[in-house]
Amino acid sequence: MKAIVVEKWLKGPEELTVSNVELPAEPKKGELQIQVKAAGLNFFDTLMIQGKYQIKPPFPFVPGGEFSGIVLKSTVPNFKAGDKVFGSGSSFAEVVNVNAFNVLPMPRNFSFEQAAGLFITYPTSYAALVLRAQLKAGEYCLVHAAAGGVGIAAVQIAKALGAIVIATAGSKEKLEIAKKFGADHAVNYRDKDWTEQVKKLTNGHGADVVYDPVGLVEQSTKCTAWNGRILIIGFAQGTIEKIPANRLLLKNISAVGLHWGAYTKNEPERIPEVWKALFELFESGKLKPALYEKIYTLESIPEGMKAINDRASYAKVVAKVGNQDSKL
Repeated sequence: MKAIVVEKWLKGPEELTVSNVELPAEPKKGELQIQVKAAGLNFFDTLMIQGKYQIKPPFPFVPGGEFSGIVLKSTVPNFKAGDKVFGSGSSFAEVVNVNAFNVLPMPRNFSFEQAAGLFITYPTSYAALVLRAQLKAGEYCLVHAAAGGVGIAAVQIAKALGAIVIATAGSKEKLEIAKKFGADHAVNYRDKDWTEQVKKLTNGHGADVVYDPVGLVEQSTKCTAWNGRILIIGFAQGTIEKIPANRLLLKNISAVGLHWGAYTKNEPERIPEVWKALFELFESGKLKPALYEKIYTLESIPEGMKAINDRASYAKVVAKVGNQDSKL
């Protein structure tokens, strides 16, 4: 089978290559063997292959955090061969063995491409907005990098929860994408007065919740409401901020972190709660995955990862994997 295998830390995605490798061994107890149909690409994939991510897998490893596909072999009663599923695992390969705990059935009427980017992106945004920020209907929700993978999910979820959504992005095209997927207002964060624009849009109230996967906390405090909650999701601009504690104090602001991957260890009981709510939103049609216009292949995954890193892409970037008609 074909797979992307990392045998040493790389300079960047341009060094990734596709190899012919042996099929995985028989799945162990508790595992599924899955034919990957599509893989979701994420910014952290680039960090992982460079050895810059907090998780550093031993060599050799197959990168890729999200997939969708068809179960080939199952060792657990709740899945059988032929089931369409999505989940998290070493997804840049045609066949993978993964822990069944990290796999869910595909929502009805979703394509493999739509399902490939669900497992990390949507629960990250839902857990942040609901579990951590307790976003309420009628509140102002400011979403940074709103055309990116987690950002566009946050826009959709906040809108579904009844919030007034203000999206930020760095180009006119990306702001249009955010508005297409539900944002009520759009502001270019390259404008020097973007915080004043947010205050004006909220009639001086400010944002009740700020969703920040970029690293704009310091600037966002200028347009955060009294009792506002700033969600720290990531640092896509590359530097870890120093937060001005005096501004948090003066406006009763809470700065709140969200590490969805750590819920497995620390609060596993919350995970089914999040997925139940998300499946209800998927089935109702209130949430529909937003995909980047270009669908990549296993061979062109480096190109897709470069598009994410260069901020040339929007929404969720995915790649088709393998022969779409084959079940091996």
